[in-house]
Amino acid sequence: MKPVHGLANRYRVLFLLVALAIITFLDRIAISSAGPRIQEELGIPPDLWGWILGAFVLSYGVFEIPAGALGDRVGPRRVLTRIVVWWSAFTCLTGAAFSFPQLLATRFLFGAGEAGAYPNMAGVLAQWFQPHERARTQGFIWAASRFGGALAPILVVPLQTHIGWRWTFVLFGAVGMIWAAVWRTFYRDPPSSLASNDSSHAGVPWRKLIARPQMRLIFVMYFCQAWGSWFYFGWFPVYLVRGAGFSEAQMGIFAALPFLMGTVGNLCGGFLCDALAARFGLKIGRRLVGAASLALSALLLIAMTMTRNHAAIVVLSSLGFGVADLMLPAAWAVCLDIGRGHAGVVTAVMNTAGQLGGFVCAVLYGYAVQATASYNVPIWGVAAMVMIAALLFTRIDPTRQLFDERPVKLGAP
Repeated sequence: MKPVHGLANRYRVLFLLVALAIITFLDRIAISSAGPRIQEELGIPPDLWGWILGAFVLSYGVFEIPAGALGDRVGPRRVLTRIVVWWSAFTCLTGAAFSFPQLLATRFLFGAGEAGAYPNMAGVLAQWFQPHERARTQGFIWAASRFGGALAPILVVPLQTHIGWRWTFVLFGAVGMIWAAVWRTFYRDPPSSLASNDSSHAGVPWRKLIARPQMRLIFVMYFCQAWGSWFYFGWFPVYLVRGAGFSEAQMGIFAALPFLMGTVGNLCGGFLCDALAARFGLKIGRRLVGAASLALSALLLIAMTMTRNHAAIVVLSSLGFGVADLMLPAAWAVCLDIGRGHAGVVTAVMNTAGQLGGFVCAVLYGYAVQATASYNVPIWGVAAMVMIAALLFTRIDPTRQLFDERPVKLGAP
């Protein structure tokens, strides 16, 4: 296999990123799937478990922008290698935690290591793919991430039965190390002559970035929508066992279904977003997919809390996550549309908002469960935040660049 260095190899680049997206969510969701067993063994109550989940999200958000900006400046080959090696090491070390403080510190450092992975992947896509392809390529990346999330409960439950949850994390970490070695060996950042003419690694105009109302709008929108995502990432497996009465074996199967639906949602969302943008323009295409999917997801979450029927919970939860994920390719494509040469840092700012929202959700959900003795009541707050995100998405304009007021046109470099 020869090094990747030309536009003819861009789908090989996409394949490597798809593999990475699977691994990121396999490692990230593993702790949620192992959550009931870890909580029992280490004696961690719901309110403190929220901090275990939140520690990852907090550090991920803190380091997201620096890692995204670093990729814009020095290129994603070096940065992604460092990211994957770091987080894979702390995935392994998760299995060495024997107390709440140890696990809390490990998860915080895990998040610090993984920060910047998706902004740097977005930066690669901005270099290798044109605007009319960006939503669908983002769709592939996020579909792969959801497939990794689906694999987590399917693999974790039987693995922790046979080798224990500790060695399960060691095994998952080793997979990441293998990917890092392959990436470092075979990938090369494209020469400037092959990259898009808007993908220079110039310094970030931070004042302009912060001053743009559109960037602030995207930030708040992504903060709100992340409540829905992080409910599924962190609390959903525990909700199934402790709140809805599923067995651990049932959880291993049914916790995977929303992520499988998310895989479909991202693939469909990417192609749908590009198709609608081609027919009606970027503004309508991106807005319609993003806003409608979030609004419907919020309603499905509320419906899920109003039934005790296991089959209905499985269907409504799976649809709720799958429909919401129609939005992801649209949101990340918007960042590429308006960020252009600073796509890495723009996506990092947006994703930082998501991590902040996820942190608040993960921690507050645990306290709400403790206060209300219910896993259903806090979901109403999650649904309300997702609905606010839907309303905000209707105000985002992907045709206006952040640093250049020329409108973005499909097919333009």
